[in-house]
Amino acid sequence: MPEHTIPRTPSAYDYQLLIKNLLFCPVVDAPDQEIVYRSSFRYTYRELHQRVKRLANALTSLGVRKGDTVAVMDWDSHRYLECFFAVPMLGAVLHTINVRLSPEQILYTIDHAEDDFLLVNSEFLPILEQIRGRMDTVKGFVLLNDEAAPPVTTIPFAGEYENLLDSSSCEYNFADFDENTRATTFYSTGTTGMPKGVYFSHRQLVLHTMGVLGVLGSALGHGRFHRQDVYMPITPMFHVHAWGVPYVATMLGVKQVYPGRYVPDLLLELIEKEKVTFSHCVPTILHMLLKHPHAQRIDLSGWKLIIGGAAMSRTLCIDAMKHGIDVFTGYGMSETCPILTLAHLTPEMLELSPEEQATIRCKTGRSIPLADLRVVDSDMLEQPRDSTSPGEIVVRAPWLTQGYLKDHKASERLWEGGWLHTGDVAVRDELGYIRITDRSKDVIKVAGEWVSSLELEDIIAHHPGVAEVAVIGTTDEKWGERPLALVIPRMDKALTEKDISHHVKEYADKGLVNKQVVLIKVRFVNAIDKTSVGKVSKVALREKYA
Repeated sequence: MPEHTIPRTPSAYDYQLLIKNLLFCPVVDAPDQEIVYRSSFRYTYRELHQRVKRLANALTSLGVRKGDTVAVMDWDSHRYLECFFAVPMLGAVLHTINVRLSPEQILYTIDHAEDDFLLVNSEFLPILEQIRGRMDTVKGFVLLNDEAAPPVTTIPFAGEYENLLDSSSCEYNFADFDENTRATTFYSTGTTGMPKGVYFSHRQLVLHTMGVLGVLGSALGHGRFHRQDVYMPITPMFHVHAWGVPYVATMLGVKQVYPGRYVPDLLLELIEKEKVTFSHCVPTILHMLLKHPHAQRIDLSGWKLIIGGAAMSRTLCIDAMKHGIDVFTGYGMSETCPILTLAHLTPEMLELSPEEQATIRCKTGRSIPLADLRVVDSDMLEQPRDSTSPGEIVVRAPWLTQGYLKDHKASERLWEGGWLHTGDVAVRDELGYIRITDRSKDVIKVAGEWVSSLELEDIIAHHPGVAEVAVIGTTDEKWGERPLALVIPRMDKALTEKDISHHVKEYADKGLVNKQVVLIKVRFVNAIDKTSVGKVSKVALREKYA
């Protein structure tokens, strides 16, 4: 039989899924909507469109060409948002540098990505001064400066960002090109060795934007993201495009607020002053905000907040709900662009008690449109949806990275068998809700039985004397491994190791957790190591304590 392909009229427009197309609606339908940077800069979407064109002209005049790589070192800002659009719209690649990496790792990512031009915030000049002599590919530098006076530096800047925009035309015709052109590159923090380069095309970013918009926009009240919202990211723009939500926010034409460097009192001030209604962050940031004195006087009700990057404890969830925050979990990873699931509640679930709701809000959630997500055993057979049968999460979606930059072997491992392997162990219930029980490398094997470090952390976090906790496995001659709880106690509570052990035993005696957890060891610490994006670093903790 003949294939029923759609014939193409020679004169028809060949519509490519390009990032530039995300700008169409807000510029036409919401030209006077605001974009805010801290308390220092405020402008409209109409001006955003003009500034994106000015930036394109400025970069072109500096020598940026299609296929070049333009890197950015900045905190969350309106400048970063402009780079999210202008750089890939030129056909160049945007490299979002993780400024929390060590100088040597930053140098590695710059050289590995073969950056041609570097836009750098004056705060990071000491790092740049330290590594500039060893850069192999960078041809030019642009200064990003929030201060009135220019910084003292030996870096030969081609100009300052605002001055370059002021002297550039606001007219630029962005050409069409292949939607599979690489648009962005960034480097995952990784757990071993140097960071890995992850990259995405225009097509992938546009489809991810549409998928996230579809699931957030179709929610019934709870967790919904719509045009009347005020958006502020509290996840770094250098990390997976701030989870891709700035693209969604821009496409919707909502008011956007960019806080720069994350300072608790400023974040809370912006939430109150700008009436922020939608954000996303890791659990440590939420914990920091809720414990800040200003949180007690600020009305946080109506703030919708996606928590991701690490497991949210029920204790933290309940605390946030007491403040009126509509908090729920999102899941993804650097390689998945990143959002794969969201823990939206059904109308029936919203009738449950806060404690019952917290259990669902802390789950990993249900997969978003176009994400074919499965929980499989070692033979790649899908596990039953019974809430108890664990397996690895594997996924297919049109926005997943095709691999790691210049790392064929790691790319093949990532996509073994034609599915992207997350390395996360999870169970799934009959309603389709995923619950991650651990990373495959973080599960603790005690006397031949698997113990979830995440489950143990959630139990211990329920103790009123615990401020923060992380659990790792330690080698044990008799049991193979034993769980070690690293606990930061609350300053206003007296706490002993026996208190924690007894608390865990109560859960085991009730049959709520594997009885092997009673073998837990407890150690009090002053701090728990985190990665550059705020996740607990189990690798660093194992190196230090195991």
